[in-house]
Formats: sequence, structure tokens, C-alpha cells
Amino acid sequence: MEPRRLELLVALAQLGSMRAVADTHQLTTSTVSQQIAALAREVGTALVEPEGRRVRLTPAGARLADHAVGILAALESARLDLDPDAEPAGTVRVGGFATGIRVSLMPVLAALRTGHPDVHAVINEFEPGEAFRLLIDDELDLAITYDYNLAPANPNPVLETQPLWTTPWGLAIPAGEPDHSGDLRAYAERPWIVNSRNTADEIAIRTLAALAGFTPRIGHQIDTLDLVEDLIAAGYGIALLPLGRAPQHGIRVLPLPEPQLMMTAYAVTRRGRAVWAPLRLILTQLARNSPAPPLPGWPRSTPPT
Repeated sequence: MEPRRLELLVALAQLGSMRAVADTHQLTTSTVSQQIAALAREVGTALVEPEGRRVRLTPAGARLADHAVGILAALESARLDLDPDAEPAGTVRVGGFATGIRVSLMPVLAALRTGHPDVHAVINEFEPGEAFRLLIDDELDLAITYDYNLAPANPNPVLETQPLWTTPWGLAIPAGEPDHSGDLRAYAERPWIVNSRNTADEIAIRTLAALAGFTPRIGHQIDTLDLVEDLIAAGYGIALLPLGRAPQHGIRVLPLPEPQLMMTAYAVTRRGRAVWAPLRLILTQLARNSPAPPLPGWPRSTPPT
């Protein structure tokens, strides 16, 4: 489909008459009619129908006009992407886990607010699997995700990943309990707290437990780290938490025996989409800021190897 013909169809949908389209685009009415007819032949269906002495869009024509708005915008975006002097502008749809957004993305957005005020972000919280599906379906432009060295993610080949930072995790227990982290079998009968929307931490726990010679008992499924801490402090279970995180009073996080458990955060996009100027700008800033500064109480992150 010729972009010029799509432009005329959109104009017809907006202006309502061939004559108005012709006047706006400095064409003859006959030329506009011929171009719309040629577009109809290209798509294989009628796009206009008579309405008295004028014409109106058919239902198919109206749907194509709606599509054409997005198509023409995408073509304009592509043109700007190929212009090295174009100023990045647009809204980037971002999804990811809360810590990654807080640690990596928010400092970048704060800096862009001053230097690139026409670049904006719409942010939603998702677990990695959810974010991967939304990227594949083109409902997100950028995802901030994570995995563990003992439970690596396996994103779809259409996605590209950029490591951001890595931090160690440990065993979180009530503060008053003795430290048996050197022998995890001491915790074989305790209920473990895992994420409800991502299986990575449960896989890591099961791997560590298998190496220690027992099968863990999964007791609770919780997404919010603060609530996980509340449950641990109240004696309802134990869990994996970032080693060095400043937990609430009543729990402590202990180093794990080998193999050490490491979590890595990533920026993920659809393959080939990073050329879009606003997204490219954010990815460049994310890479420049890696390793990202840790949250208060977290150890300083190191680049993943």
C-alpha cells in the first residue's frame, strides 16, 4: 500500500469529502478519487460508497483509515530514527519489577526530564514472564527483568537482553534464631516463602535444597518484599532476600553456602526496536549508569560476567 494513498484515505475520513481532500492536498478531485480506487484494488475491497452526491467510507474503509493513522506514524518515526540530528521524542512503554525500575530506570528518567523533556515513560509493574509476553505482543517497548544464576531466564529469540547489574542473595530468617546457613538441612522442615507470579526464586530454592539433600516445603507465595519480611519476622517462614538489603527489625539475611546465589537485572527489548530514538536514548543511559547504584543497605553492584 502506497503511503500517499493512505494519507488521502485518512484525510477523507477526517474531512468527509473528495473535494475537501483535493483542496487540502492541492490535487484535483479526480486524482483523489483515482488514488482511493487504486488503494481499494490493492487491499481487495471497496473503501468508499455513494452517499447522495458525495461518498462516505465503507466499514472496511473506516477500519483501514484507523490502521493508516498508526502506519503513517510508524513510517514517520522510522524516518526520524534514520535522521542522526533528530531530537528524541515520544512515550516509551516500560514494564518491570519494582526494584529494577527504582534502581535503574528512575534515575535515567529524572535526568531525561531536564535534557530531553519530550521523552516520556509509562510504567507498569510486571514479573519477567509477564513482561516477555507483553514485549512479544508489542504491548511494551522496554522491560526491566531479572533472573538468578541458579534459575536463568530463557526469553524468546525475538527479544534482546542487556545486563544492567548483579547482586548476591542470601537466606532470610528471624533475627533471634541461630545461624545454620552453612548447612541448609537445618531448615528442611521450615516453610519457605516464594514469589506468586514468578517461579525463579522457587527454582533457586529447590536447587539449593537439592544440593543440601532435602526437598523444601513451600508455605507461602508473596510478591512484596516488605510483606515477605513481615512474615519472616512473625515466624511464618523463611525466604531468599538480597544479601545486604537493610531489612526491617526482626530479621537478618545470611550468606548462603556455595554455589552463591546471584540475581542479575536486565533491560529487554524486541530485536531491532532499539533504533527508535527515545528507546535508544533510554537504553544508552541505562548502559552508561551500569552498575546501577544500589538501594540503601544494598551492596554495591558489580557488572555481570
